Amino acid sequence: MTFSTSQQIVLASGNLGKIKEIQAILEGHPIIAQSAFNITEAEETGSTFVENAIIKARHAAFHCKLPSIADDSGLVVDALNGAPGVISARYAGVGASDQDNVQLLLQELEGVPESQRTARFICVMVFMEHANDPTPLIAQGVWEGLITTQTIGSQGFGYDPVFWVPSEQCTSAELPATVKNSLSHRGLAVRTLSALIKARS
Repeated sequence: MTFSTSQQIVLASGNLGKIKEIQAILEGHPIIAQSAFNITEAEETGSTFVENAIIKARHAAFHCKLPSIADDSGLVVDALNGAPGVISARYAGVGASDQDNVQLLLQELEGVPESQRTARFICVMVFMEHANDPTPLIAQGVWEGLITTQTIGSQGFGYDPVFWVPSEQCTSAELPATVKNSLSHRGLAVRTLSALIKARS
């Protein structure tokens, strides 16, 4: 199989910000959000990013009867022993908003000096040809940064307003989409996965 413009692939996500980013990177390829099939999202019962990504990819491939791409991503903060990690999207509780999660993160880091506010975004992306694919393709992207003491910027989503990017001297929420996609964990994972899919024949 090759990753051609004629191959439809379902994207196992209901996160509009995430979908927009992935579609921008894979421009020209027929990516269909699983929401178009009116299926429920998979329950993320894994304890690692890779487990959750596989769960979501298999769920989408099974219900949509198409090859699928799924990712699991999150923020890992050293001073918090890796939290929020795999529960990044629900750090402040099930149904929490991005603002709720960011506010809790800043509270947890209150008083922590800048030198100890190191963090990274991690994205694990999985491609499955079908629900029973025994050899899913797996790619990982990592984006290093620091957590600010207040929100800055209005672009992006999630923890972008508090994720400081040293090389750009601004937060992720201040970056144009094209720049963010060239640097981000998700951008790296998508490009790596795309190359793996192309190599599979």
